[in-house]
Amino acid sequence: MSLLAAILFTVSAGAQQSVVDAINAYGTFDSWSMREVKESGLIGGATKTLYEFYGDQETVFTGKTPFSAPEGYLWRTNNVLAVVAGVVKTNNTIFPEKRGSGYCARIETHIEEVKALGVINMDVTCQGALLIGALPEPITTTKDPMAKVFYGVPFTGSPRAIVMDIKADVGHEVIRGTGFSKLKPMGYPDSAEITVMLQKRWEDEGGVVHALRVGTAIWRISEDIPEWRNGHELKINYGDITGESWYEDYMGLKNDPESAYHALNSKGKNVIIQEDGWAEPGTEPTHMIINIISSCGKAFYGGVGNTIWVDNVRVVM
Repeated sequence: MSLLAAILFTVSAGAQQSVVDAINAYGTFDSWSMREVKESGLIGGATKTLYEFYGDQETVFTGKTPFSAPEGYLWRTNNVLAVVAGVVKTNNTIFPEKRGSGYCARIETHIEEVKALGVINMDVTCQGALLIGALPEPITTTKDPMAKVFYGVPFTGSPRAIVMDIKADVGHEVIRGTGFSKLKPMGYPDSAEITVMLQKRWEDEGGVVHALRVGTAIWRISEDIPEWRNGHELKINYGDITGESWYEDYMGLKNDPESAYHALNSKGKNVIIQEDGWAEPGTEPTHMIINIISSCGKAFYGGVGNTIWVDNVRVVM
């Protein structure tokens, strides 16, 4: 944990270009690997496949070894291994899909069933998420799902935009599926969302991580994109954006515990990143966040069937 904390809080010389190069190289999604995990016999004992976008299709890992990112791989899916009360379970919401001579990433929201006759009968709504950052394994509890992910990587500089190829099938009715009650249709449609943030972070004497929002680009996808939209540009806006005509509340500072991002502080403790305000234009960031999700609501709520496909994601300076 202390090593991960050091990675998240240390920006080395030349980090800006190396981060951009790493994001862009793996953002083609033409390279991918598989982890084959046998789930516990109590829930059926099936062998499930978890995907990450590095290596090649010949790269297959087996067993219950927690994920460890190879050097230079900054992307992370929320395809995860969980071991809760000794029960081994997996969840895979992001898949490689053939596109032309290569591949793209398919990100989807679905219901994950966990059933064992007379013992367990759970239906959980799972949102697909593709991000830069870390998601340590194994997951050991379903409590506080936002705290499971450490969003962002060290970064300095002022990128102009991120560019990607994208298509989308969205607007499916939100289903609440917490696993502790029956599935409940909520009666409203769901959207996908793509978020890019630049933050200037620091840690106070009590170990609290603070941040100013340096740059923002948030695209809430509420209408289908049935054909590939190649080279779509998502512009990054700097400074306080609350006075802009296109500003929406969901673009605001993240301080609500249900939606705030998390990080490890210098002591290796998992803490909320408290966004204290908007940075003045020209402020140099310390971290970049990219988060691509198939459902924009809180955990265990999602439009089952919502799917977005992304390819050739790259940061443009």
